Amino acid sequence: MLIEDFITYISVQKRYSELTQRAYRDALSEFVLFASDSQKVSDSELIDLLTPLMIRGFIAKGLDSGLSSRSINQKLSALSSFCNFLIKRDIIDTNPVKKVHRPKEDKKLPQFFTVEGLENYFSQNRDKENFSDYRNWVIVMLLYSSGLRRAELAGLKISNFDSSRATIRVVGKGDKLREIPLPSLICEELLLYLERFKSEFPENPGGFLFLTDKGNKLYLQFVDNVVKKELSSVEGLTARKSPHTLRHSLATHLLNNGADLNSIKEILGHSSLAATQVYTHNSFEQLNNTYLTAHPRAKNGGKNGN
Repeated sequence: MLIEDFITYISVQKRYSELTQRAYRDALSEFVLFASDSQKVSDSELIDLLTPLMIRGFIAKGLDSGLSSRSINQKLSALSSFCNFLIKRDIIDTNPVKKVHRPKEDKKLPQFFTVEGLENYFSQNRDKENFSDYRNWVIVMLLYSSGLRRAELAGLKISNFDSSRATIRVVGKGDKLREIPLPSLICEELLLYLERFKSEFPENPGGFLFLTDKGNKLYLQFVDNVVKKELSSVEGLTARKSPHTLRHSLATHLLNNGADLNSIKEILGHSSLAATQVYTHNSFEQLNNTYLTAHPRAKNGGKNGN
């Protein structure tokens, strides 16, 4: 089956994550069901279904069912990648998805936590005798300090941490390797954590930096649950409690404190600068301060020129 060949291709050659593979498979299955009223079609039937008219109908059905423009565009990306795969194999000549107008997405600024809100969390006294609680605190600390994606954190190994150079090596999307500098305080905390960790889990055949309470490799939902549990009752944290919000927070705070976009791009592991430019927004507080100090009518209570 062509769809299975495609999933193997994006897994082995493109090295897409399991999450992306599943999303692409689901999108293709949904399209086939919509276009044929069947969950199974032959390869030749599938090729016949890949027309701009059928794809437009797929979009319309999604919009009618209440799907967001972003969700529909993600499904179209899966269809487009599949069609490009078919072109490479000389099965079709052109990509029909490119002839279809994509729904316009509302641009949303990334949510982020304030510096003050995060300080409320990190300034709390922690019971380091409870290893699970201590590990969770270190996870949140490292997510915010490094801007790691949750999958990157789950895959970290002890060998990725170089305390002598104060860096952590990360294998990101597409198996791209990057190094992230860590503040000395973070390195010291990681060294203390590792002492406790090795006594708690002397057997660690995978060499992972973090393990679940049962000694297994972290899974994505586990990381989500840790962040939500740790930040849910902290005063001043109003944004969504997720690993990605911590990543957004780091990028925003670095930018607000003078870091250049290229440096932030390298830290976050973005493939292009365009992905990083979303962080060029300012927090309302910074925007307000800039306005009050720069606008001639805002200075001296608006008396300028009177």
